[in-house]
Amino acid sequence: MTTIGSDRLEKDTKMILTGACYDCGGRCVIKVHVKDGVAVRVETDNGEEPQLRACARGRALRRQVYSPERLRFPQKRVGQRGEAKFERVSWDEALDEVASELIRVKQTYGAKAILAFTLSGGVGTLHNGNMTVRQLLSSFGGYTSAWGDDSAEGAVFAARATYGTLTNGNTRDDLVNSQLIILWGLNPATSIYSTNTSLYLVQAKEAGARVVLVDPRYTNTAALLADQWIPIRPGTDTAVMAAMAYVMISENLHDQRFLDKYTLGFDRFRDYVTGLEDGITKTPAWAEAKSGVPADTIVALARQYAASKPAALIPGFAPGRSAFGEQFHRMASTLAAMTGNIGIYGGGAAGFERPLVGPMIPPGFSKYFEGGPYEERLRQLDVPRRLHKQPHACHLWDFILKGTAGGYATDLKMAYIAFANPLNQLPNIKKGIEALKKLEFIVVHEQFMTPTARFADILLPVTAAWERNDFARPWLGGPYFLYMNKAIEPLEDVKSDLEICRELAARLGIHNPFLEMSEEEAIRQLVQAMEDVMPEVIDYQEFKQKGVHKIKRPGPVLSFKRQIEDPDNNPFPTLSGKIEIYSQLIADLNNPNIPPIPKHIDTWEGPEDLLAKKYPLQLMTVHQKNRAHSCFDNNPLLRELEQQSLCISSKDAKSRGIKDGEAVMVFNDRGETIVRARVTECIMPGIVSLGEGAWYSPDSEGRDHAGSPNILTRDSYAPGGAFPFNTALVEVEKA
Repeated sequence: MTTIGSDRLEKDTKMILTGACYDCGGRCVIKVHVKDGVAVRVETDNGEEPQLRACARGRALRRQVYSPERLRFPQKRVGQRGEAKFERVSWDEALDEVASELIRVKQTYGAKAILAFTLSGGVGTLHNGNMTVRQLLSSFGGYTSAWGDDSAEGAVFAARATYGTLTNGNTRDDLVNSQLIILWGLNPATSIYSTNTSLYLVQAKEAGARVVLVDPRYTNTAALLADQWIPIRPGTDTAVMAAMAYVMISENLHDQRFLDKYTLGFDRFRDYVTGLEDGITKTPAWAEAKSGVPADTIVALARQYAASKPAALIPGFAPGRSAFGEQFHRMASTLAAMTGNIGIYGGGAAGFERPLVGPMIPPGFSKYFEGGPYEERLRQLDVPRRLHKQPHACHLWDFILKGTAGGYATDLKMAYIAFANPLNQLPNIKKGIEALKKLEFIVVHEQFMTPTARFADILLPVTAAWERNDFARPWLGGPYFLYMNKAIEPLEDVKSDLEICRELAARLGIHNPFLEMSEEEAIRQLVQAMEDVMPEVIDYQEFKQKGVHKIKRPGPVLSFKRQIEDPDNNPFPTLSGKIEIYSQLIADLNNPNIPPIPKHIDTWEGPEDLLAKKYPLQLMTVHQKNRAHSCFDNNPLLRELEQQSLCISSKDAKSRGIKDGEAVMVFNDRGETIVRARVTECIMPGIVSLGEGAWYSPDSEGRDHAGSPNILTRDSYAPGGAFPFNTALVEVEKA
């Protein structure tokens, strides 16, 4: 904590340096003006470059912290589960009941009957699910959890298979060296996609780079940055990429020297693209019929990418959130290899995009998630094997409902939920309601009465980020670290997640040294274990005082630069030591839905599905600038910035008699939601979009009135584990 000179502050006001750290796509510096213990004003970074400046979400945090909707005391359910009828109880009564239920469930059914569900509602190093709830339950004897990265599991699978590591991105300041930048399915002007990405894209344009955006929607990024917008049907990205590869091969535009030296399996991929494997030539005309992208546009983009060296293809996570999402990311990396743009300034590996500098996961921890001997690498990719122990999050509701009778590993009886809003954020809300009603006991940590909180038996109010200390790493990666200084005292009858778990540990007779540490001791221990932090943060107390440490570098840092310059001494971290266009690991999975080379696979609930006759519109679930997933949905300031609406093309609206601003019903066999229509030319016909994160708000018949898209999404997952939030068919009619 530090106090800045009074010449910049009102009398008797302190400035506390902290951070805005949600799963919004970035991390930023926040300066909180505090007077008489109350936060009265918010500023952001105005210091040395690169400035880590807050977006609207960070600037609206004061409204969030002081919202009249904050939960201010523990509560116990008195109505039917889901009715949100609660009575106030003391902390002792609430924690005694939680401890009693934990003991009862463990003794009756075993510890594996307890579900621990935590997500990204806490992204600090200490105040998150792993360091609190999971620490507690691990010491208690274990628990069951779901697996899967709902943002990027397709990209995770592809990066492990193709490069052997998730650390395969260049630092964003390298974009200024690019001649061509292809943004494929990402919208950094809204979803940030690593702090300062938009800034570096602007600088790249100023330096002469051409920017192409491939996306079903004409987004804020298209308006701000793109020289060309190429609309495309969801789920058909791989068809267009395969056709681009066909153009490069047929016109001899690919970098054969690079492919021969650094990759494995291009010959098999070439046979697929040219039709030798399956008799189907992946021509631009073939791709046009699937994607809606004109053949001549595909040809032109392929030629540009092959000729405009260096060029950066940046794949967003959104196209990977589809029925065969891992294929999109594998295909993107293959195109990067075909053009020889990997490991060079201004290029890019078109992979997971995590850079070497300040990666979100500390370098020493990455060894637990990637690499290793053959068996360990195979385990990381083998979805069926992982499912023997843990359910995929997309099947969580099915797991609860069916248990061992349905082939799952155990019967869940209790859920402990923190840092998460799973009913709202997992697919198929109606099935989720049925599942939550089946459990014997649910405890939820929350700041607000979210859709999930309404189903709690015991609801525990927790602190906001300004009411505690923490340390934060960059989102995805970047040249900085943040110390999140506590700015204000917590609300009177509110506790941190760490305090709650500490008090429960005492009731359960658990001795866990970590939970017994003070907040400051725990943060320091965690930070000191990060091998990339302590060499940078020489003076820890000074770092805390400043709230931010910016890593000095002479220039951009490239992934795989050493592998390209000296491959004999620096092989790629794959089993073969090369970029694996053909993956023997995938081949050994023996799963026909995950081919060992990247391919286009027609998706279920896609434009060619027979179900499209009944539900002819493809639904996209998109990020909005007023939310970080479901966080901030109840913030009135941000609701004014961007209201929830269904984005529908003028052509589709006209054929249904829908006018701009009218209430419409969006529906399929899984559910229905009523929301206002936004009729626009900024979305491709045949596609509609809803912002993800809107809080489910049902009427007495279960019909949503908030435009919450997961009432419509399917609780399935891609063969590689991707969450198919962008694979769903719907119909729209006037409400």
